Amino acid sequence: MSRLRIRPSQPDDQGRIINITPASAGWRYVGFEVRRLTKGQRTTIHLLARETCLLILTGTAGVTADGSDLGTLGGRRSVFDDIAPGGIYLPAATPCTVVAQDNCELAVCTAPGSQPGRARTLKPECMAVETRGQGTNTRRVRTILPETEPAESLLVTEVITPGGHWSSYPPHRHDENAEPRQTALEETYYHRLNPPQGFAFQRVYTDDRSLDETMSVEDGDVVLVPRGYHPVGAPHGYDLYYLNVMAGPVRKWIFHNDPAHAWIVKR
Repeated sequence: MSRLRIRPSQPDDQGRIINITPASAGWRYVGFEVRRLTKGQRTTIHLLARETCLLILTGTAGVTADGSDLGTLGGRRSVFDDIAPGGIYLPAATPCTVVAQDNCELAVCTAPGSQPGRARTLKPECMAVETRGQGTNTRRVRTILPETEPAESLLVTEVITPGGHWSSYPPHRHDENAEPRQTALEETYYHRLNPPQGFAFQRVYTDDRSLDETMSVEDGDVVLVPRGYHPVGAPHGYDLYYLNVMAGPVRKWIFHNDPAHAWIVKR
């Protein structure tokens, strides 16, 4: 199996089924966890030198951060529901406790952080939704933690790609600090499928093909994108959701399309 494809495991005592760190990924910035909690289960987050975007992807949970009760958040039955997830931003060193009100799934998105601040909820009305692309390149994008919202380096977005469609397409990359043409951002893709027995395809490749891997991804997989282009295709009959987490030395998403395929958006 590709080293870029991470499969979920059985939950540990904190509910973790995915646990990606910069050390395990072989890069510097992005960390990503998925935790699945059963009703009444409690989990804690306290990262001393990392900022965190905590998302309640499905279900509902009570959240306390730095001693303040942030209330009950979430409410989606599925990541394919057309409503925003529950979201919390945690500055570095902010302790947080989550108690599942029913079965729920959490995403813990992290990057290096040092700035002081207070935990805050991410308001659903600030998570803009737009349709991108044309024809079978159409997908729905929800920006959860965009450049316009305060953070140190994290950028978080979720995408739904209908069956038979492509996204992150035409292939693009963001692996060089070369403003204004491009910025360097590591990225993870957390994939979910509807129905869940489906599969999708993701290719990660560079211009010189020193990296060139095409993966069949299943429900719950994560794909690491350390560099290169990274298009995704969803087969007919299976809608694809993915959660993107990006971080790098500059908090801007400026990408470069593969010149061989850039004509697709110029028609």
